[in-house]
Amino acid sequence: MSVREYKSSVFTMLEETPEYALSTYNALNGTNYEDPGMVTIQKVKGRVLLSVRNDASFLLDMYFNMYEHQSTPNPNMPLRFMLYFSEYMWDYVKVLDYDIYGRRMIPIPTPKFVVFYNGVEERPEREEFHLSDSYEHRCECYDLDLSCVVYNINPGFNEELQQKSGVLVGYTTFVEKVRAYENKAADLRAAINRAIDECIEENILAEFFKNRRAEVLEMAVLDFTFERREKLIARDSREEGRTEGIEIGLNRGLVQGRTEGYSQVAEKMLKANKPFEEIIEFTGLSEDVLRELAEELGVSVWRSAAGPGNTVVLSESPIL
Repeated sequence: MSVREYKSSVFTMLEETPEYALSTYNALNGTNYEDPGMVTIQKVKGRVLLSVRNDASFLLDMYFNMYEHQSTPNPNMPLRFMLYFSEYMWDYVKVLDYDIYGRRMIPIPTPKFVVFYNGVEERPEREEFHLSDSYEHRCECYDLDLSCVVYNINPGFNEELQQKSGVLVGYTTFVEKVRAYENKAADLRAAINRAIDECIEENILAEFFKNRRAEVLEMAVLDFTFERREKLIARDSREEGRTEGIEIGLNRGLVQGRTEGYSQVAEKMLKANKPFEEIIEFTGLSEDVLRELAEELGVSVWRSAAGPGNTVVLSESPIL
């Protein structure tokens, strides 16, 4: 089974806990909600989506919040969020028995879409993507658009935001610990277990790691296995690109060198008053190239007449 076929991630596990989701929401929106009971975790069933679930969705005060964690940049997030929200709204209307064909306007939650990025590729501190960025035709005003903000939560980025949420800074700390230890040990599980132990000792999301240690371990193995694979794919792509570039360069060099070599031979044959057809047959150069070369040399060009031994001057000028 591919690592992308599992249904969750460590980040999703955190954000599906109401008190943690509330902490993140308050940090992002500058609010001070205190009651986790206000948070209703939403499960998007994923009828048309990938089976992997890196998203955490919850309803708070009629705001539908969808947070996605990514270790690989993805410019298609607005499109994905649109699909997520459409599926959620389908269930929302059905559960509340709303009539979308009726005369009464249906009240729906206000959506908020956020991506938290902590991959190894360098990215800006904050990015904003729009669904309209993908449209083939540009317009001054779009009938349908959707925006999402991407926050880089790697160390050194958005530190003020992270400090407002123990969940974000705790998750970032955990990830950095795993990365540090997996570089020193071949056993990924050992690196994750060590990171969990240290987080508990340092009171970093300690209750979460204590209560859900086994789940965290399995999800983290999948997360970091996928990250390793992405690193290998990126490395292989760079190597393939470098190799392909070298091969293209060599081929171009060979072609250029071959052409220059034939041009030198053609130059000698033109100076020796060899027939035009003979030069073309011997060098493979085109008539246009030979004309230009003859013009540069200031020589007349000859072409064979009826048969061998009969030659005629095509022109006393250097051009045919």
